[in-house]
Amino acid sequence: MMKLSKLALLALLPGLVWASGPRVEMQTNLGKIVVELEAEKAPKTVANFLSYVDDGSYNNSLFHRVIPGFVAQAGGYNAGFNPLPTNSPVENESANGLSNRRGTLAMARMSDPNSATRQFYFNLNDNTSLDANVQPGYTVFGTVVSGLDVLEKIADEPTSVDPKLRASDVPTNPIVITKVTRLD
Repeated sequence: MMKLSKLALLALLPGLVWASGPRVEMQTNLGKIVVELEAEKAPKTVANFLSYVDDGSYNNSLFHRVIPGFVAQAGGYNAGFNPLPTNSPVENESANGLSNRRGTLAMARMSDPNSATRQFYFNLNDNTSLDANVQPGYTVFGTVVSGLDVLEKIADEPTSVDPKLRASDVPTNPIVITKVTRLD
């Protein structure tokens, strides 16, 4: 078997860096989260997500559902808990080989597998029950590359029932995504 020299291995590194997906930075009032997106495995979902990043509509949106040990969901509401406008739903790509593991980013949806629009969630734990199996799952389309500590801060925030949303697990103190930008 042929051994690769250190020089040959170094020559491969630019290709590995080039092969990485686009990255976005989410600035929140609790810190920054950087996510690498999986454009090759979830192209429609990544394009959908980036359309909201590019038009600035994730800026000043909220984490509106936080369940410690499960998920932190965001992207659908402004500071007044008013729903934000959505584009057309994106086709479910949950059978892409990516798993709802701790530190991954996935699309929220309704019971219809093809109903995801703008809301997303971070997995705070390994949630493989959300993966595709016989039925479609929830599409994973990114991985946190820095800011897991920020997700832990988000998970530690107290939550309660919010009368306007008529939902539980709503952070008592607003957790705001102040800005989302591409890093590539």
